[in-house]
Amino acid sequence: MPDIPFFNYPAIYKRYEAEFDAIFKDVCSRGAYILQRDLEEFETDLARFLNVRHALGVADGTNAMVIGLKAHDIGPGDEVIIASHTYIATAAAVHMVGATPVFADIGEDYMMSAADATKRVTPKTRAIMPTQLNGRCCNMDEIQALADAHGLLVFEDSAQGLGARFKGRCAGTFGRFGTLSFYPAKLLGCFGDGGAVMTNDDAVAENLKLWRDHGRNDDGEVVAWGTNSRLDNLQAAFLKFRLGNYEKDMARRRQIAGMYEAAFRGHDKLHPPQGPSDGDHYDVYQNYEMAAEDRDGLRAALSDKGIRTIIQWAGTPVHWFDNLGYGRDKVTDLPKTDWFFDRCLMLPMHMALTDDDVNAVIDAVLGYYK
Repeated sequence: MPDIPFFNYPAIYKRYEAEFDAIFKDVCSRGAYILQRDLEEFETDLARFLNVRHALGVADGTNAMVIGLKAHDIGPGDEVIIASHTYIATAAAVHMVGATPVFADIGEDYMMSAADATKRVTPKTRAIMPTQLNGRCCNMDEIQALADAHGLLVFEDSAQGLGARFKGRCAGTFGRFGTLSFYPAKLLGCFGDGGAVMTNDDAVAENLKLWRDHGRNDDGEVVAWGTNSRLDNLQAAFLKFRLGNYEKDMARRRQIAGMYEAAFRGHDKLHPPQGPSDGDHYDVYQNYEMAAEDRDGLRAALSDKGIRTIIQWAGTPVHWFDNLGYGRDKVTDLPKTDWFFDRCLMLPMHMALTDDDVNAVIDAVLGYYK
């Protein structure tokens, strides 16, 4: 019986063990921990990879959103449209600056529906912040058209979107700012928490630098209120190395997704995500999340065969959180999101998977429905 973990942290470390150990010794021997050249070099490389003017390392993806919102004076009395099909961090960032998250439904690709988001615009709406989810970019033409029609700012939660593209442009580079997460299981993961915020606006970049480092300018003078949200230099050094291998990692994820796609597309019990050859989109598959009928039965059967799966965010979209004042019985106008979360399941998707592993997953999934 196979033993196929959902994500294999030890295997990722072992793949580059010598390089990771050398980086650790180099940084520690220099005592280079906070805002050092490794961070600057990683930021330069990341900005070049994304074709964006500025990429700033911060403490984590949630802080990236918070300081991005703060830098644009989003606060009490403002509404920000987000998808409910997202991690709680997206809504929490809006809440933490004093604004109100407003939920939009998803479309056929399980991403924010611009048509549904249009219905959510009110006089209080200041911005729309789509989540570039599972390594896929939203249709940003539609999002931007909505923003232009109503005078809204566009921000991006791209925590799961590094390298995803729409019409050749990278997720995280469309809005006034975009964010990334470097949580260990992310597309580009470090050995702890980390994040980045990107912008093409020079003035916004300067404001973000102040926000991430206690309001201090390049001379160390405090010129504004800020917070402590700096990406550790050691983590930046690891990320700089991993970014150098990122194209290869993305290619492997797309190859695995293509194998899943060929097996599952057209099956009457399975609703896979879009395949890797999807027109205007270039998807990189942070996760392979599909909808499956009798999801819980399928998951139990896969577990019995040694195949580990995950129901993202414990199967709870943001609008179902009773303890936050929402609840499925209270928020009833997101039918596609509700349908999806009754069926969503993530299959193993990581660079350590072999073709034999992937075929074992496919055989087990298809075998369940025979």
